[in-house]
Amino acid sequence: MSTAAAAARPVFFVSDGTAITAETLGSALLVSFPGVPLDRHTIPFVDTADAAAEAVATITDAAHAAATDAPPLVFTTIRDLAVRQRVAAAPAIVIDLLGGHLREVEAALGVSAQPGRGTVHSLGDLDRYHDRMWAIEYAIEHDDGQSLRALDRAQVILIAPSRCGKTPTSMYLALQHGIVVANYPLTDDDLPEGRLPSDDLPRPLRPYADRLFGLTANPQRLAQVRAARRPESTYSSLAQCTREVRWAEDLYRRHGVPSLDSTDRSVEEMAAVILASLRRRTASEREGAQR
Repeated sequence: MSTAAAAARPVFFVSDGTAITAETLGSALLVSFPGVPLDRHTIPFVDTADAAAEAVATITDAAHAAATDAPPLVFTTIRDLAVRQRVAAAPAIVIDLLGGHLREVEAALGVSAQPGRGTVHSLGDLDRYHDRMWAIEYAIEHDDGQSLRALDRAQVILIAPSRCGKTPTSMYLALQHGIVVANYPLTDDDLPEGRLPSDDLPRPLRPYADRLFGLTANPQRLAQVRAARRPESTYSSLAQCTREVRWAEDLYRRHGVPSLDSTDRSVEEMAAVILASLRRRTASEREGAQR
């Protein structure tokens, strides 16, 4: 294989805001091309002509430095037409993730989109923003069982053995969806005399069994992940990982805790499954209240 064929293709996510949307949508498209090596970059807050010029310069430098003749890919979510046109002048393939859809929404709503980037000055948007910020603070405080305060306010409590993806999933749910999430590690410390298996939930979680969602993982992959953190330890041994995963899966079955295997899933995929589970639970609770 030639060097050019193996070279990473520069990819930029450019936005007039935080670039979270550009990264999410762009990455959703790129996931269909797992064999293509990519060199990813994010350029947020490109909301002025000067910022656009700096972004174009950065993209141009990357195009010249890349060990490939293929131009960079640029995914944009920029609302201001003038700024968007400046970025489109970069020596790259620029994919406007909003442009065509804005025209469709304009046609559907019968009004023109307002120029300039979106703001958070309306009351509804401010409420959503503050909800997300509070959810993030809650997720940080309740990460990995650090706090048991106000667990009754959690919409979801993620439980899993260590390194199964609890923390990134919690943060994603809080940041992207404003979901109030706590996460709690399933460890030997929660078991009677430290023995496995146990058929009961850890004591702090028992009042909130209906809010639990479990994560699990392939024991071999889990051992690899743990070994990067604590090599040649009991914690990272295949035997220990297998033991913990089997106990967790048995615990989920015994208590009817919905769960999923995080081994080959992205954070976005896991969040989508958890959100669907939360919606089903909410709908069931609503139906029960109406009876």
